[in-house]
Amino acid sequence: MSSAMLSPRFLLLRSAASLTTRSVSIGVALKQGRAPDMIEVRNRLREIVGASTNWSDHQQAMAERVSLSTMLANSQNDLPAKRMKDSFVEAHLPLGSEPQLREKYLTFHNTVRFGRILEDLDSLAVLISYSHTYNPKLRRSPLSIVTALVDKIDMRQHIIYPDRDIKFTGHVTWVGKTSIEAKMHMSQCNEGVYDPVLDATFVMVARDPENKGAAFVNPLTPEGPEEDKLLQEGEANKFRRVELSTASLLKVAPTDEERKIVHSLFLNTLDTKTVSFRSRVLPPNSVWMEDAKLKGLEICHPQERNIFNRIFGGFLMRKAYELGWANACSYGGCRPRLVAVDDILFQKPVEIGSLLLLSSQVCYTQGKYIQVRVHSEVFDPLTQQHNTTNVFHYTFISDRDVPSIIPKTYGESMLYLDGKRHFNQTVGQ
Repeated sequence: MSSAMLSPRFLLLRSAASLTTRSVSIGVALKQGRAPDMIEVRNRLREIVGASTNWSDHQQAMAERVSLSTMLANSQNDLPAKRMKDSFVEAHLPLGSEPQLREKYLTFHNTVRFGRILEDLDSLAVLISYSHTYNPKLRRSPLSIVTALVDKIDMRQHIIYPDRDIKFTGHVTWVGKTSIEAKMHMSQCNEGVYDPVLDATFVMVARDPENKGAAFVNPLTPEGPEEDKLLQEGEANKFRRVELSTASLLKVAPTDEERKIVHSLFLNTLDTKTVSFRSRVLPPNSVWMEDAKLKGLEICHPQERNIFNRIFGGFLMRKAYELGWANACSYGGCRPRLVAVDDILFQKPVEIGSLLLLSSQVCYTQGKYIQVRVHSEVFDPLTQQHNTTNVFHYTFISDRDVPSIIPKTYGESMLYLDGKRHFNQTVGQ
């Protein structure tokens, strides 16, 4: 998957006066005229939808949002077009200047917990989307904007230092009738200069106040050739996602080339002494796929709720990432580094009180690379039913070559091919 980069000038060199004006217009509280930090970002999101930090008050506030349905637009044509700069948001994570914040992000190995960064990116993407749909005439937004997909996160630097300030920037780059694409960049201060760390593309969807049906968002009007290109790339991303969904191995058979790969893997595991389809032998420096799993369980408490009384998507991403990282670490025998996050799909919301089952699987390897798929599902102990909520894809790299992962069953072979597809999309052939 390609991930277009925003112009550094467009994102990073916008005047301080422009940034301050935009931040004030969406109501983010500022300290001494600077850009908001992540705490202020989350506080502003609560103000936008009328959420409370108190659990009992929060439930009442969500019930009151039903009356906002009358403020929804009947069509996209009823909404004024917005510019890309209208949704531009800059936020800071002052790890260097505020040491008391550092411990929340610190790992045992004196690096930054990437799962926490995923939480921050998710919050920022929501605020960017609300900035695009901002209506100064309304005290509260009638929209419920949630994350539908993490299209891509590309790492441009593998080490994130825990004692240096971080800056997030981003804005809307494409909209559909009810969906929004937001591109974000993260950079870290190095001797007074902010160096790029990652580029991220999130797809958000607008829902009604009860989060039960789709709602229209403002159209987007590009200004100049650079923004025209970004809009075109957003449209191309939409069609690419449709094509990938259509070609999913859950819907259609593998290609001829993929079938040859699966058969070759099968032949390499046959026991030549027995000449039997059932007798399988693991090749040297290889691991059966069934032995490369790691599972976890989370009880979803109110503390991890989002502004719509469901479990925060950033929390789900953090837990899935940490499980996937631990699996890659166990598999490779050393601490892996993240290369890319690809195609995180949010299929269903996770309710408060749910039992969340997480299952990570090493599904493809190549050289030093480890492709990990994490599947999350909600288990209802009363009905004994399992419902998939999310699927996560992570690409890691180890310090040394890792064993080859070998599928044994047809289902595992499909996981292998799916992992190979994701690997090729993020790292390349």
